[in-house]
Amino acid sequence: MKISTSIKAAISATVSVALLAAVAACGTTDSSESASSGTASSSAADIRPYDVSSVQKDDAIAALLPASVAKSGTLTVGMDTSYAPAEFLDSDGKTPIGYDVDLLNALSRVLGLKSNPETATFDSIIPSIGSKYDIGISSFTITNERMKAVDFVSYFKAGMSYAVKKGNPQKIDANNLCGVNLSVQTSTTEEEDIDATSKKCVADGKKAVNVLSYKQQTDVTTALVTGKVDVLYVDSPVAGYAIRQTGDQLQTLGNDVGIAPQGVAVKKGDTAMADAVQKAMQKLMDDGMYTKILSHWGAQDGAISKAEINPATSD
Repeated sequence: MKISTSIKAAISATVSVALLAAVAACGTTDSSESASSGTASSSAADIRPYDVSSVQKDDAIAALLPASVAKSGTLTVGMDTSYAPAEFLDSDGKTPIGYDVDLLNALSRVLGLKSNPETATFDSIIPSIGSKYDIGISSFTITNERMKAVDFVSYFKAGMSYAVKKGNPQKIDANNLCGVNLSVQTSTTEEEDIDATSKKCVADGKKAVNVLSYKQQTDVTTALVTGKVDVLYVDSPVAGYAIRQTGDQLQTLGNDVGIAPQGVAVKKGDTAMADAVQKAMQKLMDDGMYTKILSHWGAQDGAISKAEINPATSD
């Protein structure tokens, strides 16, 4: 089914939360680092950034930064801002918000830098780290394949979830997706996983999974809401948030799978940057700011207690 640009825009806005009138009234400031929030809230509908202005520079940790980054005074970060509640655009259509953004702002303050998040497509971020971006923060699942290209500092964990329309009208079985129409975001772990599932379907003499891959997560969800696909596959926090923000038009299917660490991506071999980010993130974990930020966005279930450089993975 083809939908008009105006309808698609309206649905995408609903899915990404940012243009929902009910919550947009909460408002934000022009700076992604400041906020009107005074206390943490577990409400997923509260789209105000968490106030990290109390975070102070740690001179010892800041001294670990590469000289070029320290001198610039700015931490330029690539992120795909279509991935609520981790990173998405506020009601002005240009200001990144979400728990990854709040963590970035807090991290930057520890390092004595100004945060500069730049919107990019998910698959373009890792190739641009070390040239266009100092680091990447965009819900990257840490995998051995990705660690061939960049180093990671772990800061979160998440599983993968399937979501269908409320009531599962197409009777989708998460254990048998052969021949099913499914949407996923390009270059994600979910895309890799479903491609492997599809190949197994074919090897078993069944129909391949009909995978529709989109650059933006909002389009992945829109495809399900409008009936273009029967199921989507995404990180569990994103699935839960999309369900709430589409007025319970959707529901998860089955149990979360593949729970794995997510990380801040750093240029391969840049030990100075990796050490600085690791120690700054650990400081936020230890002093409680990390937990407050995640709780504010209802993402506390993904909290970890130790930030590690290139942790072991099971893939």
